[in-house]
Amino acid sequence: MNHPPPFPETDDSEAGQAALVAWLSNPASYGQGDSAIQRIDTHISRVFLTKDRAYKLKRAVRLPFLDFSTLAQRHQACLTEQTVNARTAPDLYLAVQAITREENGDLALNGHGEPLDWLVVMRRFDEAGLFDRLAQTRALTRDYALALAGTIAAFHQSAESRSDFGGASGLTLTIDTNEACFAKDIPGLFDAATVNRLTARSRAALACHHDLLERRRLSGFVRHGHGDLHLGNICLIENRPTLFDAIEFNLDFACIDVLYDLAFLLMDLEARGLRDTANLIFNRYLELTGDFGGLPALPLFLSLRAAIRAHVAAAMARDQGRASSCHKKATSYLQLALDYLEPSTPQMLAIGGLSGSGKSRLARALAPLVGRAPGALVLRSDVLRKRLAGLTPETRLPAGAYDAASTEQTYQLLGQEAEKALIAGQSVICDAVFALPWQRQAIESYARQLDIPFHGLWLEAEPAQMEQRILTRKNNASDATPAVLQKQLTLQQGEIDWTRIDSSGERQQTLEAALQALRL
Repeated sequence: MNHPPPFPETDDSEAGQAALVAWLSNPASYGQGDSAIQRIDTHISRVFLTKDRAYKLKRAVRLPFLDFSTLAQRHQACLTEQTVNARTAPDLYLAVQAITREENGDLALNGHGEPLDWLVVMRRFDEAGLFDRLAQTRALTRDYALALAGTIAAFHQSAESRSDFGGASGLTLTIDTNEACFAKDIPGLFDAATVNRLTARSRAALACHHDLLERRRLSGFVRHGHGDLHLGNICLIENRPTLFDAIEFNLDFACIDVLYDLAFLLMDLEARGLRDTANLIFNRYLELTGDFGGLPALPLFLSLRAAIRAHVAAAMARDQGRASSCHKKATSYLQLALDYLEPSTPQMLAIGGLSGSGKSRLARALAPLVGRAPGALVLRSDVLRKRLAGLTPETRLPAGAYDAASTEQTYQLLGQEAEKALIAGQSVICDAVFALPWQRQAIESYARQLDIPFHGLWLEAEPAQMEQRILTRKNNASDATPAVLQKQLTLQQGEIDWTRIDSSGERQQTLEAALQALRL
């Protein structure tokens, strides 16, 4: 039989777990024969991968933000982990099992003896489907990104509202925790002056948005979310984005503003050089939820997420001896956290043109390049019209929903939402036909009243080409048909003083013309 070294019952230190780690690293412990066991260590867990299972052991550690220092605490954390992750990944989380010492002294998985520690047992999935792997291999497609935004939006809307958490006090705790974690690497990895500057700016931003955060907390925007929503905690299960490994150890970090939950993903994408994907998810999430109210606090949310990754990378460097790579990540995240809090002047772009001229396509391409992270908010009249009707973006509307009164209401909402975002500091791209002079004048007036830079682009293509584009659309918020285009062609457009761009060529040609016109 496989006899481990003695494991004292009262030793709840990591050293006391050494015998269990050695046993879990042995294929024979799982009846796997000669199959190798893959081990993954984080700063709070050790995961052991067999052919078809993953066994997660909570490390016996006490950190500023969690306490796994006793067997009872680790057991409860395992049970909670299974419960919270059943919300988004019920097929992955199979059981909580004990490592037991049997009467003959052997260890066993879920045996009859005394529990020495506890494991979360998961179904193993293809790691090529992890979203951090997809990002590395440039396989994180637009379709996957849009599906992920939909998954997160649906999860947030169904998650339990928790007004007893979050708000200003919740983020105060986060800033305090970050400061305590950074202190472990000062002096050494982190420069004290840089950390102090970040902490001071974080507290100043929190004070600025205190009332907003409290209003959102009391209005139901603080929910029991994921809490650790980075790319490494998202995978493809049956080709669908699946969220797993939600925070179970601290409700203060899990019951948070929904936009703060999303911010971890947006920050992670940007840190990997994927702002275009971050912007796509950002805009799709807001299209589905209509939650523009938290935009003023978004820079703080992003900064706090980068700060968390900075001190986690530092902790991993200390623990795993990967000083070079982890130190570089830690200092890079720290700088990113500071960058997010730098002042930024928003601007407004309006892209007009008849149906099929390529407005939405150009707006998507320009958005990551305009304004503060994660790029410009794209407001589409097609989506706003559906929202006014209480429908999802891709639900088709009857022809009657496009009468003059509905159109006026849609353009009014377009301007109002743009104004709110601009006041919040977020640049905006307005995507609409803007065929009539009053529509163009109205959208410009919002920028003038705020003294915000405004740029208007007018896209033009041959009618036959625009009609062909309309006919080939799939899963699009636009309800335009060739008949709608023919009607638009008869409108009295008046003088168009926006920059005219020929959009009849390839996408890249249209984008380059727009970039030149905008001097980007």
